[in-house]
Amino acid sequence: MAAGTRELRNRRRLLAGIAAVGAWAVCLVGLAPAAGAEDVQAQEWHLKAMQAEKIWKVSTGEGIKVAVIDTGVDPTTESLQGRVLPGRDVSGAPGDETRDDVGHGTTMAELIAGSGKGGTLKGLAPGAKIIPIRTNLNGMKGADKKKEHLGEAIRAAADSDARIINMSLGGTTPHPSIQEAVEYATKKGKLLFASTGNDAQKGNQETWPAAYPNVVAVASTNKAGKVADYSNYSQHTILSGASEGLPAWCDGKKQRYCPGGGTSSAAAVVSASAALIWSHHPDWTSNQVLRVLIKTAGLKGDEPSKYVGFGEVRPRMNLLEGEGDPGAPGISPLTGERTLHAKEGEPKSDSKKSGESDSNKNTAPDKVKVADSKSAESGSSWILPGVGIATGVAILAGCAFAVARVRRN
Repeated sequence: MAAGTRELRNRRRLLAGIAAVGAWAVCLVGLAPAAGAEDVQAQEWHLKAMQAEKIWKVSTGEGIKVAVIDTGVDPTTESLQGRVLPGRDVSGAPGDETRDDVGHGTTMAELIAGSGKGGTLKGLAPGAKIIPIRTNLNGMKGADKKKEHLGEAIRAAADSDARIINMSLGGTTPHPSIQEAVEYATKKGKLLFASTGNDAQKGNQETWPAAYPNVVAVASTNKAGKVADYSNYSQHTILSGASEGLPAWCDGKKQRYCPGGGTSSAAAVVSASAALIWSHHPDWTSNQVLRVLIKTAGLKGDEPSKYVGFGEVRPRMNLLEGEGDPGAPGISPLTGERTLHAKEGEPKSDSKKSGESDSNKNTAPDKVKVADSKSAESGSSWILPGVGIATGVAILAGCAFAVARVRRN
């Protein structure tokens, strides 16, 4: 393993040793007038851009379960009926994992696996299933704010049948229990995605869990294919997802959608992309799925950008064009280290991994310019980065600020 990688991992571990509990929250962007149900899918510009209709002829994500750690997921929306499995609630708030008083978790689930029925959101992986894991996030009514629950939520997701764990949230304070849970999930073969945060114009602080070595940090891009101006950037950014302006439930009542987007939505789009590939290659490991996502992403070259990492995910490159070498099943493309049991003859590490330059992220070239979007929103302790909610703006905006703070430290 390269010295740069060791240094990066040691620094992260040191930071992760700082015990501090933050108010994890959601980061909402682009709060605006609500969109009518009849044109919600017309606003899902990413589906056309990613050639979803062609992809669905090859893979819909069927057979893949995605754990959504969030504010809860409402299984009664038209988009999610029959798509939500039993999960777990560790938030301490009234109700269970099917109660979503914010609307954020339900939006993420719909962006991943929604049916689009009745003019609702159409997910990029409509054949996938959702396992909701509700944790305590800013904006939730009655959530337990005295205890850090994210680590417990990640462990619950790791112990479930989910292969993919989506964390459209973040905070600026690392916590040992969260890092331990991430490592636990990684060893169980789970693929973890987290938002980088929506705080680029308000401090751009580092955020967790996205900054942990075995978590894929996801940034947000716009229709022009450039990084959204609110999207946090750092040496930890691995991938990006098309997301700016995508519809989101306006609030916990879930009666209408509002233009939203953000790194929350970006993480959901990337999680859905992973589900599409994993469904088509069910025998692959999490490392192989991620390696292919990295190798087929939109940024040319081996050097990651601190803004979009290796670029926008492009599952069609594998599913339609057969590109992407999955590589060693037990070796992480993020760290070059073994995370899963070795197969006979497989190396213990891979110094030439599909993200070889990840070990040199401090010197990664800035190949992507920040877009001129004005729909920025910051993140806060544990936040859900990236959904526009018109009603309840005060709550959501506050959450976003919290997430940004946590991630920066």
